[in-house]
Amino acid sequence: MHVILSRGFAGSERSTAESCNTQSREHTVAIVLRRSHASGSGASITKYLDPAVEVRTIPDLLFTRRALGRAIAEFRPDVIHTHLRRSTRLVSQLAPDCATIATLHLSVNGPQFLDLDGLICNAYWQQRDIPGDYSGQVFKLNNSLTPHRRLAAAEIAALRRDLGVADHEFLIGGVGRLAYSKGWDTLIRAFAAAKLKDARLVILGEGRERARLERLAGSQGVLVGFRANVKDYYQAFDLFVCPSRREPLPRVILEAMDGGVAVIASTAEGCRELVTQYGGDLFPIEDEAALTQLLVRHYQSRGARPVVDLSAHHVDAVNKTIVDAYRSVIAHRRARIHGPLIERTSARPSGV
Repeated sequence: MHVILSRGFAGSERSTAESCNTQSREHTVAIVLRRSHASGSGASITKYLDPAVEVRTIPDLLFTRRALGRAIAEFRPDVIHTHLRRSTRLVSQLAPDCATIATLHLSVNGPQFLDLDGLICNAYWQQRDIPGDYSGQVFKLNNSLTPHRRLAAAEIAALRRDLGVADHEFLIGGVGRLAYSKGWDTLIRAFAAAKLKDARLVILGEGRERARLERLAGSQGVLVGFRANVKDYYQAFDLFVCPSRREPLPRVILEAMDGGVAVIASTAEGCRELVTQYGGDLFPIEDEAALTQLLVRHYQSRGARPVVDLSAHHVDAVNKTIVDAYRSVIAHRRARIHGPLIERTSARPSGV
């Protein structure tokens, strides 16, 4: 059972959907969502889930924990996989009679994570932040990626037209929630300072910072909203920028690299880890002048589109390591409760 109580559809939700879909080929999988799981524009994880995944919804605020406890009792999972802080806190409070594990989409940003049997880190820096007295298991696994199909030239041209970008214009793209932590204001100011002729900046996404960013961008038409087919657009970009102030391990950088577009990113921990491993350019967090120089350099050079081997992140390979982690926390929990000799219970089939 996966539990994620966020709204909309961004990196954490995409990762969760990929895990659910892949696991549902061989296992019985349920996902618990809040009732208002769709964003204001209608973006929802449910639109990306395989029909084999059982979807359960619980109230947003009132009796949420009780409803989650009832869902767990009815489904009887072998393992509960939580995503983000609220779902982890509620599962911790319920202390269910099964193995529990959380993916650190951000960090150990609450004591509830330390109550679980296991933690999945997508970045090495996350491992360093786990307290030394944590008694559960820690797994360093790659962030997953579903490789995207190669688009035909006509499809790419159509995507650029959709954004109002001419064929000859240099298109700089960004993808993500419109939140302060994502640093879009840094990118908008740097793009304005670069004064690039025949260049456009577009940011795909939605969020609470939209009004402020629109005022900052003026009449440039930078913010184009959420796109369900966002992974198509990477191949339409000439340059991709991830200017985050904080970033655990950005899925958007992996998707941009999969789309064959050059990457500029801030030195936020997760950005630096991926760019150091796979290539790209880094600038200090919030350093508009440094980012401006990089924008100008890429605009002037316009080199060949990079090709990066991301097979270690492909979803099937990553899912195998996740299921192995499930088996490990299940076994350790049973050994802790019943002792190492558990053959007497082996007649009961396991769902994992």
